Formats: sequence, C-alpha cells, structure tokens
Amino acid sequence: MPTLPPEPARPAPYRLHQDRGVAESFGTDSARYDRTRPPYPDDLVAAVVARSTGPEVLDVGCGTGIAARQFQAAGCTVLGVEPDARMAEFARRSGVAAEVATFEAWDPADRVFDAVVAGQAWHWVDPVAGAAKAAGVLRPGGRLALFWHVFQLPEEVLDAWDAAFRRVAPDSPFRIASMRRAFDSFDALLGPAADGIRQADGLGDPERDRFDWERSYTREEWLDQMPTTGGLTRLPAEQLAYVLGEVGAAVDALGGRFTMRYATVAVSATRIADA
Repeated sequence: MPTLPPEPARPAPYRLHQDRGVAESFGTDSARYDRTRPPYPDDLVAAVVARSTGPEVLDVGCGTGIAARQFQAAGCTVLGVEPDARMAEFARRSGVAAEVATFEAWDPADRVFDAVVAGQAWHWVDPVAGAAKAAGVLRPGGRLALFWHVFQLPEEVLDAWDAAFRRVAPDSPFRIASMRRAFDSFDALLGPAADGIRQADGLGDPERDRFDWERSYTREEWLDQMPTTGGLTRLPAEQLAYVLGEVGAAVDALGGRFTMRYATVAVSATRIADA
C-alpha cells in the first residue's frame, strides 16, 4: 500500500508578545515616542480610578510614562514596569518610578496594588500569564484595566503607507492594510486580553469600554509619530525615509494636514475578594 508523505510542519502563529525584538525596540528614540504618542482620554483615567480600591497603581509596560503621568495627575501613586531600560530611564526622568523587567518575570516582592493598568502594551505580554500575575498583585476589589488606541487614517494616507511598507519590508508580519478595518477589529486586541482574564483565578468577568475622539495632524506631526510604530521601529534609515516620503506626499495631496479618528478601547476586570 502506498504511503503519503508526511505533512510539512505548519509555522507557529505569530504572537506579538513573543517578538521581543520589536517589543523592546521602541526605546530607540524615547524622546520622540514621548513627544508624539497621544495621551489617553481623561474619562478613561477617571473611570479606572473610580473603580479601583485606592490610589496605588502598577503600570505594566509603562514606556516613557505617558499613562503613568496621567494617573499621577489624577492623584495616584504609580510604579511602572518596563522591559526596555531606555524607556524606563526616560520615565524616571519624567517623575515616574520604574523597574526594568518583563511583567511575566517581574518580582513584586509582596507588593500589592489597587489597580494594574497597561496602555498600548498588553499585546507584548502573554495574556494568560499576565492576567494571572495581575490577579496576584491586586488587592481584593482592585481593577485590572488594559487599553489601546485604535485609529483610522484617511484612505489616501493609508494606501501610501501600505504600498511603501510592502515594498521595503515584504516579509514583515506587520500588515499596514489591516488598519483599514481598525474600527471593526477591536477583537484582535481585546479578544486575547479578555480570554486571559477569563482563565485567571480571582478575576471577575471582563468588561469593555470605548472612548471616541479626534486629533488633527500636520504633515510634520504625523511623520514625526510614524517611526514610533511597531512596523517601522527597526527599519533601516534609507527604507524608513522612503516610507515617510511616500506618506508625506499623500498628506501633501490632502493639503498638508488631516484629522484622525481615534477610539481608545479597554478591557477591564475586578479582583474578586478571596473566599
């Protein structure tokens, strides 16, 4: 009887949190990151604070301290955990206490918190291990809150970015074209986070929130922010310049500025009191 050849091994699915090279590439230009990345809606910060048991906040993947400083302004005491030493040092210079570690490997040293937050960072954390770790450092009644910005570029700008990026980085796992469906694909971010919460002992059911807003960009402002995005942080200078040039031409064709639609989406859960 003839035998069939074995099936070729299927490549493992791409997991952002396993791509440490990209996860720890944002500190290449910490000042640009802090200068250009937008803050979070005040309503989101107020909601997290209102649902927490007190003012002590742990900021996972705190980066340069953008979210941490907002929580400090709301009256909280914030400790950041950040895997990139360059980003952590920037956060410290901005007044945020920060320790260098991945969240999964970080040692809480018996410290507990009223809230654990992560802004634009939880996709770099193993969602199952991360939720379990968060449950372990939250006081009963404390809040885990994970949030992201989702944005919708004008079609002309997105088309230019997609075409230029595919030309210089055809093998990249990042898909610029997926931004076309940004407002229809929140589950790509919230789904794994919510699943991790459901698997963690001690956390209640995940809840979702959405905050809509807009921001106007000039050509210079948008091109200044673009190099801080995950697909571009490790591009060689010549390739990055090409992508920025193509996108800049598209913005010029729109009159040199555009308005970006944003939604900040969040998934959160309460630490259930021990039985």
